[in-house]
Parts: sequence; structure tokens; C-alpha cells
Amino acid sequence: MHNAALAELGLNWRYLAFPVAATDLGAALRGLEALGCRGLNVTLPHKPAAAVLADELTPLAERLGAVNTLVRRSAGGWLGANTDVEGFLGPLDGLPSGARALVLGCGGSARAVVAGLVERNVEVIELTARDPQRREAFLSSCRTWAPQLRGLSWTSAVLQPALASADLVVNTTPVGMAADVCPLEPLELEALRPGALVYDLIYTPRPSRLLREASQRGCQSLDGLEMLVRQGAAALRLWMAAAGNESTVPLATMRQAALKQLEHDP
Repeated sequence: MHNAALAELGLNWRYLAFPVAATDLGAALRGLEALGCRGLNVTLPHKPAAAVLADELTPLAERLGAVNTLVRRSAGGWLGANTDVEGFLGPLDGLPSGARALVLGCGGSARAVVAGLVERNVEVIELTARDPQRREAFLSSCRTWAPQLRGLSWTSAVLQPALASADLVVNTTPVGMAADVCPLEPLELEALRPGALVYDLIYTPRPSRLLREASQRGCQSLDGLEMLVRQGAAALRLWMAAAGNESTVPLATMRQAALKQLEHDP
């Protein structure tokens, strides 16, 4: 999708993928800077490490402790940014006053989701994860900037009332990507409130089993493709601005290219 946008913009840039071992991330960033790379994205598991290795962080990236976008600085080194929050919020229409949200998972994507919900002034944010130690560490790290966040144990007895009262349920776990499985059990799915929005950050397969099941129960559904496209467009906007180019990023072109690729290789 980036290369489709670059072609339309007439930029002599190329977006490439490089697998990098976690132990080699620092060396890779130094090498890419030496090669004149203007910017890059990092994905799991590199986001927290990239925040440590960056020479400077945007306020949002510093608060989250996670970087998905690096921009080469004119003074040398890398500026670390996080465009996941903008990507998550992009397709999310206004939530009702006093909205309640339930977030499944406690990884890097969950951090961006919580930050986005705080930005949208969601009144109650509940978060659940199967690993209690990771969940508590996550909650502790967010306490200063997400006072409305509280943790729940991942048990049906606890989740059912939370699902029944949630206006928005966001799945940030990878469950459902590798196989046709659902992160929620049948009794938990039955507790979903008709009319609630279920937002699954998975974008392949489309729809995920969670979204199929939620739609059958009268819920609205939204997958992660638009988040992917919008966080990518936000990253491209940062790289262009650093190069003195204020052209408009062709969002529709990026979306079309992403859809075409998914249809070709679902």
C-alpha cells in the first residue's frame, strides 16, 4: 500500500520489508541510517525496543513506551513516533456519552487502543488478559495517564457482565488470525449487547470468527484493515514532512492496494 501511494505521488522512494532479529535491531537501525533511509516502521516484537533505541520520542510515543514509526532526523539519529493510535481512531465514529469499552489483550496494540480511548474521553475502560502478571504490569504502566482503566480477570463469570454493558469491545489479541477460532467462549459471545460495536484488530481472515459471531448477535462490526491503512498513511505523512513534502497522502489508493493484496493472498 505504501508503494502504491509513492507511485501516485511520484516519489522516488521504495517501501521494503526486512526481517530483523530482536538482538540485531540496534545494528539494523544504525545500518539503515548509514544507507540514507528516510524512515521505517517496526512491528512486533520490536516496538518497545525501538522506543529505547530512538534518539528522540514524540510525547505520545514516550507515554506509551512503544514506537511503530521512525523518522530520520536532520541532526542524525531517529525520531520515534507511534501512529497506531491515529490508525485505531480513524474509523471509529463518535461513541455515546458515558461510553464503556472492554479491551481484550495487553500487548502493544492494546496500549495504543487504551490511549485512543482516553483521547476520546471514554468514561470506563476495562481490560482483560489471560496472563494475570502481564495484565497487572500493563495496568501499572498506564495508571498515570489512563485513570479510567481497570483490569478484569479472564473468566466467563467476570466477562459476561462486562460484555453485556460494553458499548465497544476491542480484540487486540492475535487469536483468530492463524485459525478459525474466537477469543471468546460461546457463553461470553451470548452476553454481547445487540447494537454494541465489536472492533477486531485482525484484518485477515475477513471477517474473523469473532466478527461473524458478533454480527449474528446483532452487533456492529469493524476489522483492523482500516487501522492498518490509516496508521501507514500517518507514517508516510511523517516521512514526507521530514523531507519537506507537504503533499496529501492518497488514503484511498493505499486502501485499494491493501484490499487487492488481501484478495490475492488472504
